[in-house]
Formats: sequence, C-alpha cells, structure tokens
Amino acid sequence: MMPLSRVVLLSVVSILLAAGAGGWVWLGRSLPVVEGRLAVAGLRAPVEVARDRHGIPRITAGSPHDAYFALGFVHAQDRLWQMEAQRRLGAGRLAELVGEAAVPTDRFMRILGLYRLAEGSLAAMSPEARAVFEAYAAGVNAFLAQGRTLPPEFLVLRHRPEAWAPADSLVWGRLMAMRLSGNWRDELLRARLPAEKARMLWPDYPADGPTTLDTALDGAAERLLAAMPEAVRPVLASNVWVLGGRHTHSGKPLLVNDPHLPFEAPVLWYLARLEMPGLSLTGATVPGVPLHLLGQNGAAAWGITTTHGDTMDLFVEREAVGGDGREYQTPDGPLPFATRDEVIRVRDGADVVVTVRATRHGPIVVEDPPMALSATALLEGDRTAEAIWRINRAGSWPEFVEATRLFHTPQQNIAWAGSDGTIGFVVAGRVPRRKAGDGTLPRSGWSGEFDWDGWVPFEELPRLVDPPSGRIVNANNKPVPEGYPHLLAADWPDPHRARRIGALLDGLRQRAGPEDMRAMLRDTL
Repeated sequence: MMPLSRVVLLSVVSILLAAGAGGWVWLGRSLPVVEGRLAVAGLRAPVEVARDRHGIPRITAGSPHDAYFALGFVHAQDRLWQMEAQRRLGAGRLAELVGEAAVPTDRFMRILGLYRLAEGSLAAMSPEARAVFEAYAAGVNAFLAQGRTLPPEFLVLRHRPEAWAPADSLVWGRLMAMRLSGNWRDELLRARLPAEKARMLWPDYPADGPTTLDTALDGAAERLLAAMPEAVRPVLASNVWVLGGRHTHSGKPLLVNDPHLPFEAPVLWYLARLEMPGLSLTGATVPGVPLHLLGQNGAAAWGITTTHGDTMDLFVEREAVGGDGREYQTPDGPLPFATRDEVIRVRDGADVVVTVRATRHGPIVVEDPPMALSATALLEGDRTAEAIWRINRAGSWPEFVEATRLFHTPQQNIAWAGSDGTIGFVVAGRVPRRKAGDGTLPRSGWSGEFDWDGWVPFEELPRLVDPPSGRIVNANNKPVPEGYPHLLAADWPDPHRARRIGALLDGLRQRAGPEDMRAMLRDTL
C-alpha cells in the first residue's frame, strides 16, 4: 500500500493541477473570439471581421453604423483594460481603482477638467460625426454585455467597467492635446533660471535650418513641475515625408509617417481596416477612439507631426485686496474666481474634495501665487474629432483643407498625398495672438498686457501644395521661413532629423518605391 504522506502529496498536486487547468481555461475566456460566429445585438446587418497573421482586423460592413459598431467591439475584445485606464485617467477617476496613490494625478486632471470639456465637444459635433461615436460606444457595450471573463487587470482589481460613453472616446483627444502642446513646461523651466542661462539651454533656431516673468514665482514653478502627472508631460517628436509621383516607381505619391510616441505595453496604436459602402479606411486607430488618426482611404493618405506651436501660457494672478481669496485683479477691476467642487472617490479611503478655481485665463493649476493655465486644449467647443472624421473621408485636396479648418488642438502638421498626384501640407490648429510677449515665460495676469487677442486666421496658417521640388519633409523642424508674419513659437527643435531625411532622399535613385521608404525608416544615424 502507498504511504499516507505520498497519498496526501499526490492529492494536493492533483488538486493544484486541476485548479490551475481550470483557471487557465477560465482566463482563456478573456481572450478575443477570432473564429466562428457571434450573435451580437445592435447590428443592422451581418458584419465580417477577418484577421491577418498579425491579428490586424479587416472589418467589412454594410453601413457606417455597423462598421464603427464592429470597431468598438474588436477594440474592446483586444484592449479593454487599456481603454478603461485611458478614460479613467482623462476623467480623474483612477483612485477609485487603485486608491490613495492616484489622488495627486486625479486632482490635477480634475483641475484641468478634461472630461467635462470632452462632454461639451460631443454637443458641438455634427449629427453625422456624433453618430459614429455613438455607434462605436454601442459596439463596446455590446462586448461588455456578452458577459465574458474580463482581462486579468479587472480580476486583480475586482472591478467591472461601466458602460462606454462617447465622451470616453473624446477625452483621449484632450489628453493628447496636453501631451503634444508642451510649452508650459518649458515656461516653468525657464522661469527657474537667470536669463543668460536660459538662452544657453534654449538657443535660437539656426538661421540655415530647414523650414517647412515679469514677476517672482517664489517656488511655484518647482511645485507645478512636481505636480504635473506623467500623462500630460510633453512627448514631441515625429517624422513625415511625401514624395510626388515623378520621384516614384508607380508615378503616384508615397507618404511616410512615423509618430514618435513612447513605448508602452500595450502599444498606443491599433491597426485596422474598415470597409463600408463608399469608403475604405486603412491605418492607425487608438483603442477607445473610432477614427483613423493616420492612414489612407483609397483616394488619399495623410500623416501627422507635432508643430511645436506655442498654444499654452501661464499667467500669475493677483488676489484682490480685501477679497478674502474670492476675487482676483483684472484690468477692469476685481472679478470673482469661478469655482467648483470635485469629489474624488478613493478606494479603501475617504473621499477627497478638490475646490477648483479658475480665472478669465483658465484654471488655477498651482497656488501661492495663484497661476492660471491658458491653453487651446482647455477651450470649450473643440471640433478636432470632427475634423479628423472629415479627413478620413476627404477625397480631394480642397476637401482635406476644408476639414482641417475644424482642427483646433493640438496644433499639428498634417501631410497629404492624393491618388490624383497632389501632395500637400497644412499646419492646422488654433494659435493665439498675444498682445505682448513671446510666450516663453509665465506673465502677470492682472495687467492684461500679455493677454491673448484671438487666433491666427485659418487662411494665414502655413500651407503648401505641390512644391516644385516634388517632396515635403517635416521632422518637427520649423515649418515657416523667416519673415512669416505670425508668431507660431519662439523656439523650435533642432532640425537634424529633417536634414537627415533630406539627405537620404537626395541619395535615392531617380525613382523610389516602398522598400526605399522602409530602408529610410530603419536609418539610425
């Protein structure tokens, strides 16, 4: 007979193996279903989702509603935790999941009010564009309604996601607008240095480069730099170039775009192809967002780099004498701070109430002295999402240009290549006109001297179509030559990447193809 100890050991091992196998099967139910048929409520007709060997889906649908519904469904299948973390970050609701450690981030996001602004942007959309976001949200919720095992992050946190709303998609655009408009961080860094040292660290843009505080801060700069969450710290680099048909094997333009956003797990982008009557879209989406940020629609391709336009300013405000902190000084006399209370729910902890104050310049992002942030990313009525939706559908250069009229923030360079042979480049987005100053330092808010005075007119923003050289290059280098009449920014990134791209294009044989472009992308010099 087997010894009792061995019987016990084998029994324990068997139980553990059975539990492990059961757990493995259970967790396997959180993986996406990629074969067979699924019955999903909310579709108007059957939809086919075919994945290639890389897992990239091609969605074929009989209507735009069903195409975007299916995109929401497959995004949720593949990247639900990424989507959940993203919307909670934008809404300032991470502490509900992870507790006190997330309170500083939530507090900062509540002060910015990005989610409230996203809800307002939805109201400003055309019915056609809004229908896309509503169909997408319905697709995400159809996946949630299936009741499948959730990804491990949800199980570890014992959390079940709420229904998806269109504003959950739009808040990502506000987050990116903050990340891709980084001048306010430079303003703070400059404010900490004597002028001569600041000039050493932020030298003038080289003359031959390619072109396509007046008040003491008393430690406020350091406090704001320390409080700024990683999610809104700037990430400001990308490359794009376009070759006209006379330089290519096919006689048609080639457009290349590599956005230099940080490495993440999972990666930010989600490649997908949508086929619907009258429209075929291929390119890069973002989980949680029903738009192709970069890509092509059969008639044209588009790519994006960050302009580095200065669309943010910090204003040091002065509280009114005798106002008990409820009023601040303006050129026209005291005005009351606009205030609201934000309640942050904290897992396993007490609620935190944040009183947000704002002036005519924007929200107070640091106290003592109160400093307000003016930013195009914090304006109501932003229609950038609709601009991208229209770019997705643009079939001609005039349609593309008109779509970029609604592109508000962040300011971006958008390159274009049409199947008719047209190549072009638009610097799109709101750029403030300042009464005084160049936006490089925090300024006094009480005098009105440095206030914004409207926007650079859309018709006067930089634009290029079919240049004589037959090529367009931008690597975040200065997009305009000396003499351009408006101040886009006071400083620019070094142009070494643009120079290198130009040199590689100069070294190509007479006509190039996609393999030549891939070789350039792999260049490491």
